[in-house]
Amino acid sequence: MRTPSFAERLIASKAAKKAQLERAKRIAEDPERAERLKAREETIADRNRRIAEQEAARRVAQEREAAELAARQAAEAAAREAERQAREESEARRFAEQTKREPAEAVEREAILTARREGRKKKKRRGR
Repeated sequence: MRTPSFAERLIASKAAKKAQLERAKRIAEDPERAERLKAREETIADRNRRIAEQEAARRVAQEREAAELAARQAAEAAAREAERQAREESEARRFAEQTKREPAEAVEREAILTARREGRKKKKRRGR
């Protein structure tokens, strides 16, 4: 077998390039290909639109959840504050009642102690 010369290789190379170029032109000018590309672009546009709608719905849901959480936390804080105030008022009433009773209780205790002392003194006197 003989080795092709440089000129023959150049001619073969040019012919291959030409054939490849013609094939690429045929593919580019193919009406079916244009239809496929158009259908593909529509599919991509539909997908992008659906994704955007889903994102918008997700954002709305997140915002709604955040608002519900904030409302729930505010309600809980209000309930805690009301409970704290009720507890403070109850403690204040109890303290006020206790301060009212203390003088009377002190007098009563003093009377009991005085009665005991008198009883002990009488016992001592009798015992003599």
